[in-house]
Amino acid sequence: MITTIKKYSFGAHAPTGAVTAQVEEGDTLPYFSVQAEGQGTRFRCPLEKDDVVYGLGETMRGIDKRGGRYVSFNTDNPHHTQDMPSLYGSHNFIVVDGKKTFGAFFDTPARAVFEIDCGGSGEVNVLCERGVTVYIVEGESAHAVVRRFLRAVGRSYLPPLWAFGFGQSRWGYKDERDIRRIARGYAKAGMPLDYICMDIDYMDRYIDFTVNKKRFPDLKAFVVEMKGKGVRLVPIVDAGIKVEPGDPVYEEGVQKGYFCKNIEGKDFCAAVWPGMTHFPDFLRPEVRAWFGRQYKVYTDAGIEGFWNDMNEPAIFYSEYTKGKGGERSEGDPLYRGNTFLSDYRNFCHNIEGKEVNHWEVHNIFGANMTRASAEGLDALLNGRYLLFSRSSYIGAHRYGGIWTGDNASCWDHLRQNVLQMPSLNMCGFLFSGADTGGFGGNASRELLLRWLAVSAFTPLFRDHASKGTRPQECFRFRGKKDFRSILSLRYRLLPYIYSEFMKAALSFDMYMQPLAFGYPQDARARRVEDELLVGESLLIAPVLEKGAKGRRVYLPEAMTEVRWDGASFSARQAAAGEHFVKVPLGEVVFYIRKGKLLPVGGAAMHTGECDLSAVTLLGDGEEYEQYLDDGLTRSVSEDNIRLLRRQG
Repeated sequence: MITTIKKYSFGAHAPTGAVTAQVEEGDTLPYFSVQAEGQGTRFRCPLEKDDVVYGLGETMRGIDKRGGRYVSFNTDNPHHTQDMPSLYGSHNFIVVDGKKTFGAFFDTPARAVFEIDCGGSGEVNVLCERGVTVYIVEGESAHAVVRRFLRAVGRSYLPPLWAFGFGQSRWGYKDERDIRRIARGYAKAGMPLDYICMDIDYMDRYIDFTVNKKRFPDLKAFVVEMKGKGVRLVPIVDAGIKVEPGDPVYEEGVQKGYFCKNIEGKDFCAAVWPGMTHFPDFLRPEVRAWFGRQYKVYTDAGIEGFWNDMNEPAIFYSEYTKGKGGERSEGDPLYRGNTFLSDYRNFCHNIEGKEVNHWEVHNIFGANMTRASAEGLDALLNGRYLLFSRSSYIGAHRYGGIWTGDNASCWDHLRQNVLQMPSLNMCGFLFSGADTGGFGGNASRELLLRWLAVSAFTPLFRDHASKGTRPQECFRFRGKKDFRSILSLRYRLLPYIYSEFMKAALSFDMYMQPLAFGYPQDARARRVEDELLVGESLLIAPVLEKGAKGRRVYLPEAMTEVRWDGASFSARQAAAGEHFVKVPLGEVVFYIRKGKLLPVGGAAMHTGECDLSAVTLLGDGEEYEQYLDDGLTRSVSEDNIRLLRRQG
């Protein structure tokens, strides 16, 4: 029983599975006034002038959420503008940090609206449109509140070591020749690579759990071939099952009644990539078990990594909306991003024998797809696997990671990547990252290099781009030395990155934090949002502006400044305060906190060549506790710690 958290119920809702700990029911909700509104409840909490509000995971704007309106309603929307209220995930946890510091998790699978000092209102105003359970988390600091919340929602998913390597992806890799060409390009350029993602073109007519035999005549042999080069294959799996008589997955799903029903009680039909599809009713345990078993077609071929997509669920049009514009018509007032929102009222789930409209449980659909995949892979594989998803809800972090969706090749989205990482960590999603270089649009050489310098520190490190954009593989750009420099840095940092991720997961902590969490008494640190703490030792201050030769860096205390130039590390002492630091393209500058150490390893072309135990220690600390295991088995423990001591 966690005594620092209490829950308060307002109406009924389907279980989300977000909170796994035992929590007492409270009497009267503190901090918030409560008012019934329609079928839901509105909550208001006054804010002090200097309060900071953290959280909300995958949302736009800053780390401090004051001044914004955020709508938890998972949406396939590639338009990531600052005023966009909804993205792919719903992470309804906030932390108010000020004279009173507490956390509040609004656990509801339906739509919720957060207005946080919106228009200068001076309050947090939350409308939950249906039933909600509110969890209040007490703590002496914002960081303490987050750690208690993370313990309540359960331990992060643990990927294998190879998942921390660099991955290359693109919508448009069609066949074995394309993938061989990519692997060969990286190898010839001397750039490390651990995996290549296969987007929808590997499938037979975009049908889940199929492989196009003309493009991949012997997938199992191809997997063996690529693993021999140190490269794994990571296929995409979408949420919809094509209406395809004769397809065994479709036939079994229909026969056993595993698909969501339309408002007439028949299997709901909606168009996604393969055409008309049915959606598995992932909220039912037997359906999750069935769907998870389908991954056997891949695991039998030796595949150990997957990414789930289109699981908000994305709907291009349906049997109900095709006549209202249909086929992604942006002129329709019901159209948002890539989806007709009205379709979310046109199908239903069966929850413990009760029919529930999808609108009531929309935000947990994708999370339950991730759960289905993870539970299936747990049964199919003996070790750890890579799994990340687009749509999510708090609790899905126990089953897989997430990427932040279809961003664009622009400087604003590079900055947003930095701002989102700590907010996602607060909500449990430690294994996360953005499409490095941007998915939509044409990444310039400068933008891609600066983005690589950020992603070199995020757990999920993948370059991904859309069909029709400029080729974005690192080896295609001039001045390959600069790209080789940053990619090789990632592999030298793996002894630290892997250790800090595992320690954070096992101790219910964050891997990436706002500066203010490490320096809560520093008023300036509370305002800095473009610098992050990475693990216990590092501070990063990446260059985020086009044409910049460097940037201003604020250090709350004296630190060791480390510069990587592609060949070696150099270090110098940097005083507390503000500095202008020059950072040429291809170089990376970061900081080791006072009294801390950083273990760095040697060069490698993939993680199979990494020896995480052979390290050099940088920094002015005396000791570092390194988590070290085989990176593959599920036998993980805090006992896998070795103490490293600085020599001399």
